[in-house]
Amino acid sequence: MGIGEDFKTFCSNLRITTEQRASISIRYKRITKQLNSDYWSSNSETEHSLYVGSFGRGTAIKGFSDLDMIFRLPFSYYTKYDNYTHNGQSSMLQDVKKSLIQTYPSSDIGANGQTIAIYFTDKVTFEVVPVFLNNDSSYTYPDSNDGGKWRITKPKDEINAVNYMEKETKGNMKWLCKMMRAWKHIWSVPMGGLLIDTLAYRFLQNWEYKDKTYLYYDLMSRDFFYYLSQEPERTYWQAVWSNQFIYSQGKFQYKALRSYKMAEEAVRYELDGYRFSSKKKWREIYGTAFPIL
Repeated sequence: MGIGEDFKTFCSNLRITTEQRASISIRYKRITKQLNSDYWSSNSETEHSLYVGSFGRGTAIKGFSDLDMIFRLPFSYYTKYDNYTHNGQSSMLQDVKKSLIQTYPSSDIGANGQTIAIYFTDKVTFEVVPVFLNNDSSYTYPDSNDGGKWRITKPKDEINAVNYMEKETKGNMKWLCKMMRAWKHIWSVPMGGLLIDTLAYRFLQNWEYKDKTYLYYDLMSRDFFYYLSQEPERTYWQAVWSNQFIYSQGKFQYKALRSYKMAEEAVRYELDGYRFSSKKKWREIYGTAFPIL
């Protein structure tokens, strides 16, 4: 089995399981149905909701713990809460929380500044953001911090950006993002999912082998680690297409540089015929999801 097959197996090992997808779908539909009943007088399990975050962009991996979703409320509720004399945003979150308690009365549910978080016993947290749709397809959502304010988010732009680059790279965009999530977990890299996806998009725009097969994933990994190591330290980045601010969680450049040097070794071992040594080096980078046999 060659390096291409190794990376194909590695990527397959990162797939979200059928069981986890089924569990997510059941919860998503229950949440949506409850909110539709209370806010739209509807029994729909799908209308007015949207998966967002890494799962919505298709870049989450097996074992992820946070599921982000938005639910659109009728605009009349914006007028209601905006007219409150103090922190209508907090009141809005509390009201949506009361609705969700009807569906999950025994679950731990909290309204945390901008979301309603439902903590399930299998360690998966659903973060529900109530929103209002704007004319430009962006959404207004509540932020109850510091007395309350309204903010704008553009998750559809971020989803469309990933899907565009996925098509341009013949499926490599999402796999690069997923591999980097495995690396982030193993190396405790201080990067959020949206930053990983944003930098992967920018890297692949000009990478010469962006539309090649798994056979090039060792080079893609090596070159992206180098790209990350050269990224200037910033207070924030802006997401592709949406221009949403992504604030720094810490320095990741040094860990990226170390991983780049290890990836260089792995590529060299492979070229020299030392396949087992190459695999061991990739395992140090990506963890046990990378095949050793």
